Amino acid sequence: MSGQSLLVPGELSPHRSVPGSIRRPEYVGKPAPAPYSGPEVQDSDTIERMRIAGRIAAQAMEEAAKHIAPGVTTDELDRVAHEYMCDHGAYPSTLGYRGFPKSLCASINEVICHGIPDSTVLRDGDIVNLDVTAYINGVHGDNNATYLCGDVDEESRLLVERTRESLNRAIKAVRPGRQINIIGRVIESYAKRFGYGVVRDFTGHGINSSFHSGLIVPHYDSPHHTTEIKTGMTFTIEPMLTLGTHDYDMWDDGWTVVTKDRKRTAQFEHTLVVTENGAEILTLP
Repeated sequence: MSGQSLLVPGELSPHRSVPGSIRRPEYVGKPAPAPYSGPEVQDSDTIERMRIAGRIAAQAMEEAAKHIAPGVTTDELDRVAHEYMCDHGAYPSTLGYRGFPKSLCASINEVICHGIPDSTVLRDGDIVNLDVTAYINGVHGDNNATYLCGDVDEESRLLVERTRESLNRAIKAVRPGRQINIIGRVIESYAKRFGYGVVRDFTGHGINSSFHSGLIVPHYDSPHHTTEIKTGMTFTIEPMLTLGTHDYDMWDDGWTVVTKDRKRTAQFEHTLVVTENGAEILTLP
């Protein structure tokens, strides 16, 4: 594995503003979102609006990813995605969610998820996950992907490639009538082939007008998550695989989650709607 030194927190830039004409999610300015009490199955109008939100989120992530290179700060990636979403009439869902200070999550190397963009400079050989969610027309679209920065070692490159494949396999397993734990069963069985850890405490989730509806989508084989998958359900699948343990520590910022053994980790995510024959990806650029 790469001999990169471990990450330390950087300096945060000032709060980025959002034009007043852009609709905010209800949780902005509050300590927490209101509990979601609506259905997990969405109507055709909601799904169509989610296609728009998902497309903007995917395009914003793609635009930010073009700037990944040694010497670029994660704050610069945040700026690019923030401006893209605002320019397209969308609110960056993470900005102000439970106090999160930035418009995307940037998680490098040993960071499992929820890395806060700051003055940290990307280095040759890093892997970096960008997690971007857009809110527009009253709904959210959420996606993430892990990218290679410069010349990345083979072990890390394979981890990224196989994590992407685990998401693809999980999406193909989605069918109405199956239990939602089929998703984690597929991911974990694939990850075990390579001796990877599968993060358990951070999961996929229901998403619609709510950023996190309360529906849990585990990425490991859980006998307890037996919710029936139904046509019209909207949720994310976002496996997090590690080169070592699935256990983690959290930084003092209350957000940044790192592997306990500080080995590298990768993640990929799409927002989906369940169809009669499987699942449609809503977060395509």
